Amino acid sequence: MGKSRLSRGRRLVYMSVWGLCLLFLAPALIALVVHALGERPHWRDASHASTGQAPSPQQLREAIVQVYAARTWGRRGGVAVHTWIAAKRTDASQYKRYEIIGWRLRSGSALVVAEGTPDALWFSNTPQLLVDLRGAGVEAVIDQVETAVRSYPHSREYRTWPGPNSNTFVAHIGRQVPALGLDLPPTAIGKDYLAGGALFGPTPSGTGYQLSLLGAGGILVARNEGVELNLLGSVVGIRAWPPAVKLPGFGTWPARANKGRLEHNDDG
Repeated sequence: MGKSRLSRGRRLVYMSVWGLCLLFLAPALIALVVHALGERPHWRDASHASTGQAPSPQQLREAIVQVYAARTWGRRGGVAVHTWIAAKRTDASQYKRYEIIGWRLRSGSALVVAEGTPDALWFSNTPQLLVDLRGAGVEAVIDQVETAVRSYPHSREYRTWPGPNSNTFVAHIGRQVPALGLDLPPTAIGKDYLAGGALFGPTPSGTGYQLSLLGAGGILVARNEGVELNLLGSVVGIRAWPPAVKLPGFGTWPARANKGRLEHNDDG
């Protein structure tokens, strides 16, 4: 009887291990292989041209804020994305980009805030639009974004895994500015690294909460993101509405952007 119970216990352990491998490792490995088979230019020859997803300032006078995610350059692009925020105030002639770029740390800070192309290819990788908010009320959102940018505590440190990195930065902005309704894909490795190394806090969308062990493990439950499990930075999840599955390497399927209009300043 005792041996039978032990045997069943071992089978349960084996099945659990194989299940975890299938959920967390298999999708990532497949994504890495698919990415490796694709053609990629040398980084010096890579394009950073506009993809036409953002309206030109001449076409759109009103304020707009967008969030993008694009595959990183090199092998990491099989499982990871780089994210950034772009914004334009009413009647402004240029967009401003807010992002963390690892190699800029050599100058003392990885934080880059500068005018630039909002929807540019990232080393020839097409960005996915995650957020697109427009209207008079977006002016207040941009104010909140800039306040959150100044409060980011990790501008002078950068770690590809498990963070803090570019995705940690954008997730921090999302937590501080819930109007963005930010639902970062599971490929945004580093998004679960909470500012200051905290163990518990709001999700990037501001619609739920998460437990995180320095971005290398944890669980997230929120209205926008659904339920996500993080194992060594690899994220698996499911969202009830709109229905979606989240897999390492592949991201969120089907993908969607949070698009809307904010016509009034609701600060008061």
